[in-house]
Amino acid sequence: MNTENNHIKTNELVCRKQGELIQNIRGDKPACGLKEDTCRQLIREAIHSLKFSYSPYSEFKVGAALLTKDLKIYTGCNIENAAYSPTNCAERTAFFKAVSEGKMDFQAIAIVGGKDGIITDYCPPCGVCRQVMMEFCNPKKFFVILAKSEADYWIYNLEDMIPMGFGPDNLVQE
Repeated sequence: MNTENNHIKTNELVCRKQGELIQNIRGDKPACGLKEDTCRQLIREAIHSLKFSYSPYSEFKVGAALLTKDLKIYTGCNIENAAYSPTNCAERTAFFKAVSEGKMDFQAIAIVGGKDGIITDYCPPCGVCRQVMMEFCNPKKFFVILAKSEADYWIYNLEDMIPMGFGPDNLVQE
């Protein structure tokens, strides 16, 4: 079988797996252990943080709300730079804010985004943000909420978003 067909089959499998996961976590008590009210609060906070986005070059605003194990929420927005490389994503802004205040145990993050701050689709994290999540989170127990609104969202565990991810455990010598 050629590589292209393998890729398509892999994507179909992932979509099916994620579809089943989404089905199982909808409702009052999602399988991820987050309450519906908590999910909605995170989404509200992420939407609110959109207004702080500094995105004069792409005009694509992103907001994130990160939940710690002790239920504190840290928000972040994307911050662009004319040199592009120094640009920081909303997710990393939230993580770095939390870590700089001594927080290291995280449960979930909600992410929203759209051109001119108008949310029209789900906004998954970039690869760099996923790698930062791998640094600080258990990929089986950390959840990523991709939302269009408080009523329209999907939840994935980090492991599904970055299969075979590289993290601190990979550097442990036995």
